[in-house]
Amino acid sequence: MTDKTIHFFIISDSIGETARKVLQAVLAQFPGIEPIIEIHPFIRTKEELVPILNDAKQVKAVIIHTLVLEDLSRYTKDFCDSKQLLCYDILKEIVADLTHLTKEEPTKRAGSLHRLDDEYFNRISAIEFAVRYDDGKDPKGLLEADLVLIGISRTSKTPLSMFLANKNVKVANLPLLPEAQIPDELWQVDPKKIVGLTNDVDTLASFRRERMLSYGMPVETPYTNRKRIKAEVDYALDLYEKIGCSIINVAQRSIEETAEIIIQNVLAEERLI
Repeated sequence: MTDKTIHFFIISDSIGETARKVLQAVLAQFPGIEPIIEIHPFIRTKEELVPILNDAKQVKAVIIHTLVLEDLSRYTKDFCDSKQLLCYDILKEIVADLTHLTKEEPTKRAGSLHRLDDEYFNRISAIEFAVRYDDGKDPKGLLEADLVLIGISRTSKTPLSMFLANKNVKVANLPLLPEAQIPDELWQVDPKKIVGLTNDVDTLASFRRERMLSYGMPVETPYTNRKRIKAEVDYALDLYEKIGCSIINVAQRSIEETAEIIIQNVLAEERLI
C-alpha cells in the first residue's frame, strides 16, 4: 500500500460493465495510481447495498455506481456525503439532461442497458458463480470452475474473481490458512486451472495493519504479526509447489494487471478466453 493506492467500489444494479469501462478509461490517464477495484453487481435492494457502503467507508473507497433506482441512488449519495466519500453517479447528469430535452421520463429499469443475448447471460452466469463460490463457501464449486484462485488473506482473490467473471470466466476462490484443512476437491482440479496468489510480507503487514486501523481494532494481532504472515506465505508457496500450479505475486500490481497475466498465461492456454 502506498499513498497512491486508491480503493474503488463499483456498484451496479446490473453487471457493472459500464462503470468498469468508464473507470478504466479514467485510470489510463493516471498511470501512477495503484487501484484496488471491487465490483458489486446486481444490487437491487437497500439490504444488499448497506454492507457494501459500510465496507467502502472502512477503506475510504471512491464509489462509482450506475444505480438507476432512485431510492438506492439517493441513499448512496446521502451515505457518501455523510461519510465524506467521493461518489460518482455516472448516469445521473445525462439522464437528467435528456429528460429535460425530450420531456420524457426514463424507464428506471435496472439493467436495461444490456441486450439479452447469449454473451450477456453467460456473463451473468459467471458473476453469479463467482458470488456463490467466493471465499471457499462451497468446495464443490472448485470442480465446476473454469479457474480456481487460491491464496492467503489480502491477495485479491475476490476482486480478481469478479473482474474475470465480467469476462465470462467462472471463477471459484479458496482462502488458505495453515490451520485449515484443504478440501479434497482441490486435489481433483487440473493444476493448469489453478492460480496460487501470493504477496510480499511487508506489503501484507502494511495492508493488514491499515485494515485493522480502519475498523478501529487493535493493530497488534496475529493477523498483522510479521512472523505469522511469513508463515502463511511460506505455507501457501509450499502448497503451490505440491499442486504444481501457476503462481502470481500480486504485490504492486493492480487487479487489471494480475487479471491480464492470468488471461494471457492461463486462460488463453486453456482456450477459455
